[in-house]
Amino acid sequence: MNDIPDTHVSHEEWTKEGLAIVVIGASGDLAKKKTYPSLLSLFSDYLLPPNVIIYGYARSNINTVQLREKLRPYLTKTVKDDDVVDDFLSRCHYQAGSDYGDSRSWHDLDEKIVEFEDEIARTKGFAKVNRLFYFAIPPNVFAETGEAIKTSCMSSKGFSRMIVEKPFGKDLESCKEILARLGQHFDETNLFRIDHYLGKEMVQNLMVMRFGNIWMESIMNRNYVQCVMLTFKEPFGTEGRGGYFDQYGIIRDIIQNHLLQVMCLLCMECPNKLDGIDAGEKIRDEKVRVLEAINPVTLDEVFLGQYEGYHDDETITNKNSNCPTFAAVRCFINNPRWAGVPIVFKAGKALNERKAEMRIQFKDAPAGEFLFGTKVPRNELVIKLQPDELIYMKSNIKTPGFASAPIQSELQVQYDTRYFEQNGVSNPDAYSRLILDVLRGKSAAFVRSDELIRAWEIFTPVLHCIDRENVRPRVYKTGSRGPDEADAWINEKSGYVRNDDYVWYDGNICRKTGF
Repeated sequence: MNDIPDTHVSHEEWTKEGLAIVVIGASGDLAKKKTYPSLLSLFSDYLLPPNVIIYGYARSNINTVQLREKLRPYLTKTVKDDDVVDDFLSRCHYQAGSDYGDSRSWHDLDEKIVEFEDEIARTKGFAKVNRLFYFAIPPNVFAETGEAIKTSCMSSKGFSRMIVEKPFGKDLESCKEILARLGQHFDETNLFRIDHYLGKEMVQNLMVMRFGNIWMESIMNRNYVQCVMLTFKEPFGTEGRGGYFDQYGIIRDIIQNHLLQVMCLLCMECPNKLDGIDAGEKIRDEKVRVLEAINPVTLDEVFLGQYEGYHDDETITNKNSNCPTFAAVRCFINNPRWAGVPIVFKAGKALNERKAEMRIQFKDAPAGEFLFGTKVPRNELVIKLQPDELIYMKSNIKTPGFASAPIQSELQVQYDTRYFEQNGVSNPDAYSRLILDVLRGKSAAFVRSDELIRAWEIFTPVLHCIDRENVRPRVYKTGSRGPDEADAWINEKSGYVRNDDYVWYDGNICRKTGF
């Protein structure tokens, strides 16, 4: 990588400075499968400083050569050019510690980074060298890790920024405890709490789509919208991770963080600034205002399910666990824009497909049935996050041919075929986007402490109620849409009307679809 082309960040000062990245928990699955491949993706696209060095820190008794061997199979799936992978791995090193708060090991690591800093200062003339710490570790070791970094490994020649992975607690009390632990050592300017859903293309697209199109902003309110639905579905169960999942459940794992964060961006008021130095705080201020307008969820606004065979996972010790693997939750945003509009979250494991999407169903066309002599399907705006990045508006047109009845079709943009297929490139993954945002000092796509606290205030009462009263979830078959009663419950709570005659055409086949 000798010839370095200009990129969209080349003009920014940090790209002309030194950079040391420390991946904490380097031998774990998250680091191997997500963190290192995302760093390689940035490296291969010339989005990291050319002198970057990467240290892994963990308790595993391995050395640098062994770490590189463990990483290589995951990296070659990300970048096919062996020379680029080799160059990247040559910059990856390893520091073992007896635990995550081992001050001696952190001091040793600091000495190695300082040696690197001195070397590039002497040979490259860099007076400023920054440090990025990625916490790919459980939250119960955040405090000791943060304390060790603060006392032994902060940069004296540039910024020191921390990326922290979820979960951010199991309820309000545990969340506050984690925030307090990290708050002893770092503030919001150098602490970035990552939710990878906020790095997805279609989520980041919401700012432009909502506030850059006059037609959309004018219809996003209670006068036009019947309901808003946010859906997450995956076709597999816990698959050996049941011991972890059973402590959290689908509401904590998906709804309280990922889907709630997406909903805030979809429904918030327009900030005074959407790009630039102050935009991050202004965007997060508006997200908090949405959360402050939502009452705590009660049990009558929750529908729970659990797939057949859930307890067969050997890692689940409580064979009578009521842990939900499926949930639907309704809430309302009590402000002038959204008052009375049902907001429904739906998430489940072991369902019939992999999908994450936002769906806005609009109200009936005025006098539509009288005018056309038949039911007129409702318009829907659907924004798919995965597996395909796709936006479409279900719109009514005349039935082709001699008939004149309204039928539904799509106004559609598919990102891969529209923007990437012909160029031979792909959309960057969410982790790569977010790591780059941290390096650029952009905070909008990260979760602020007051957001976390308010999110837990909304969900903690009902989660404690489910645990305390041992509320039993309804059982559903693996590979289904969920419990049999779920669709009727959601339709009743939301006022959603399904158009059973709608057939979605994806360019190859026609098929009926449902949310």
